Amino acid sequence: MGHVMIRQEVMNDFKAIKDVNDLAFKKEDESILIEKIRESEAYIPELSLVGFTDRGFLAGHILFSKIHIENDAGEMIPSIALAPVAVHPEYQGEGIGTSLIQEGIARARNLGYTSVIVLGHPTYYPRFGFKRASEFSIKAPFDIGDEFFMAMELEKSGLKGITGTVRYSEPFGI
Repeated sequence: MGHVMIRQEVMNDFKAIKDVNDLAFKKEDESILIEKIRESEAYIPELSLVGFTDRGFLAGHILFSKIHIENDAGEMIPSIALAPVAVHPEYQGEGIGTSLIQEGIARARNLGYTSVIVLGHPTYYPRFGFKRASEFSIKAPFDIGDEFFMAMELEKSGLKGITGTVRYSEPFGI
């Protein structure tokens, strides 16, 4: 595959984004989540990105949204969640997901976010710098294998001294 063109989503992309997510996940759960996040305070328009093939086909989408890490004192420390990322099945394995993740992380850094949390495949996300969240003393708000729940500092020491449980935004229903 050639160069992946990435830009912020616009309203005209919403149907194609839904289609990509529904096809990639073989169900509508993720596209419903995206719609709910767009309508919430957790939505970060600059971090909802689409990836196009060199022929102009919308083949991928990634969304980062606002979450918090609640420490033992009940304080809420801002962070963001990477969820979901989807690539059209016909274009999987061609680097679109990688490009979207790398660009999304770069844009999140530029916007001043200091950390990102992901629930995902333990052999895929570490290549981008994700580590087990437990290494930062950060816990999931649900029971999940330690290797699937990961965190990444977007700036040096972005999670230093921050411990606690991730609190997802209302659209996640957790």
